[in-house]
Amino acid sequence: MMIAILTFAVVGFLILTVIYLLVSVYSRSVRREKLEKQFDGGDMPGDRDAFVEKGMQAYQHSLRRWLILLVYVIPVTAVAITVYLVNYN
Repeated sequence: MMIAILTFAVVGFLILTVIYLLVSVYSRSVRREKLEKQFDGGDMPGDRDAFVEKGMQAYQHSLRRWLILLVYVIPVTAVAITVYLVNYN
């Protein structure tokens, strides 16, 4: 029984990690594209690459990046609540 729970936890963690990485890469890609379009659409002075890199550094400290961690929190919370409700109610 304990081996099954441990296996479920490890496999679940690996699946959530893959999902997190995919969502993170997608979000960074969308942000980079948005910055590039913003630079190309306006009369921005300076280098395009420097503008994009500065915007990506700001993205590293943004709330959106941290919200992606909910990929881990929501499924784990849902499983914990389900286990609690099934076993103790």
